[in-house]
This record gives sequence, structure tokens and C-alpha cells, in this order.
Amino acid sequence: MKSCITISLVEEARGGPFVLWDGLEESIRFAGELGFDAVEIFAPSIEALKLDRLGRLLDSAGVKLAALGTGAGWVKHRLQLADADAEKRAQAKAFVRSVIDAAGQFGAMAIIGSMQGRSDDQVDPATARGYLAEALEDGGEHARQYNVPLIYEPLNRYETNQCCTVEDGVKLLQSLNTDNVRLLCDLFHMNIEEADIAQGLLIGDKLVGHVHFVDSNRRPVGYGHMQYVPIIDALREIGYDGYLCAEAFPWPDPHEAARQTMRAHRYWTSRK
Repeated sequence: MKSCITISLVEEARGGPFVLWDGLEESIRFAGELGFDAVEIFAPSIEALKLDRLGRLLDSAGVKLAALGTGAGWVKHRLQLADADAEKRAQAKAFVRSVIDAAGQFGAMAIIGSMQGRSDDQVDPATARGYLAEALEDGGEHARQYNVPLIYEPLNRYETNQCCTVEDGVKLLQSLNTDNVRLLCDLFHMNIEEADIAQGLLIGDKLVGHVHFVDSNRRPVGYGHMQYVPIIDALREIGYDGYLCAEAFPWPDPHEAARQTMRAHRYWTSRK
């Protein structure tokens, strides 16, 4: 399993669960110095990334791009895929496709998390789920041209009422016509929603496409009370060989959070 760390460029999300915040060049350089295999980037827009420059920075640091998040679509632009307004839903899908196109140039995945939206007094649960499924169909097929899946993240009940468990996510993906969508299993959300995190991963099985490697309190691994032996064993049992990516609070500070994440990754992935 490969190492990965999050970088946020979205000022509106400052204070959120992203480890590195010191700008793209400095953050990628530091990730490379620590030996991370890849970075996951949360950007305000594709234009802000300046893809040619991003490619040079990644090459110089010797790291890959694992994924681009779409969360700024909601946090910054207030776009979500279950919006009651058809035009807003179309804008949201277009934003997702733009992220897929950017990530695809690097062989990386796009992640749908907070942009999935929720049911409310304007959109009933079945309709909201239908809108989300439609967007995943669209995005999954759009990502196929890059030979990467689209990644969908079940979130905890305080952030969505769409899919909150891995089992919910599996059912949603199995209802789609496309087979090019995978699940992001975030250990923080799973700690809230799953009765047994390891069992949740086993339920996800081959649909697990990305993992957010974080502790129970959303601090870096080792700063909470998560039990990792069964989690790592479950990931090995399902043959997961993707990224363990730290989407964690920068606690006690970004650099130490990054160092702790790398220590934890090396410890847990080397354990027999």
C-alpha cells in the first residue's frame, strides 16, 4: 500500500482536515523530502492548479498525483449534485468533469465527497439518490477515457444523508450501469458509522479504490484511539494495493502531522 498526503489550496476550507497548507510548490517539495509516494490536492478550481507547472513540481519532487478532490465545488462555488435546480446540477456535473479531465492527465482519480449533496425539503431522498446516481454514471464513464475510476466517498450522517456506510456505497455502485466508480473508505467517517471498520472494508472488497488514512479524532494516525491491526489485515485480505492518504487535521502543525503520517504508514505497512 502506497503513501499519500493531502494538500489544500482552498482558503475557505482552512482549518479543515488537510495536512499541508503552505502552497503547492512548498507542499509538494516537502512531501517528496519525506518520501511520500503521492499527493492528493484540494484546489479551488482547475485553473488555479496551472497543470503544466503542477507536472513540473511533481516530477521535480519525485511524487505522483493520486487524486484531485472536487470539494471546492461545494465549499467555494456552492455546487452540489443533488440540487433541486436542474441548471445547478448541470453546473455541478460540469465541474466534476473538469476535475476528472485535469486528474486524468496525470493518471490520477477525481473524488466526489461533499459535492454529493443531500435530500432536504426541496428534494426527497429517492430523488436525491437518483440525481447522485446520474452524476456518478456520467462521471464514471467520463473517467474511463483516462483508464482511471471515479471515486465516490460515503460520508458520516452529519455531512450527508445520501450514503453513510460502505454497505450503502456498495449498493449504490452496484445499481449503476457503469462499472467505473470505486469507493473512498475514509477511516474517520467509518469510525462514526460502521459497527466494525474492518468488516466494512471487507464488504467494500474490490470496490475499495482509495483510503483516507486517519485516526479516530481526525488527527494523524497515532494521535487517536483507532485500532489498526484489523484494518490493515482487512485491507490485505481484499488485496488493496492503492493509496493510504492522510486527510487529517494538521495537528500539532502541518510538518509534524506529515512526519507522523509517514512514520505510521511505514510502521503499519511493514507489520507482518
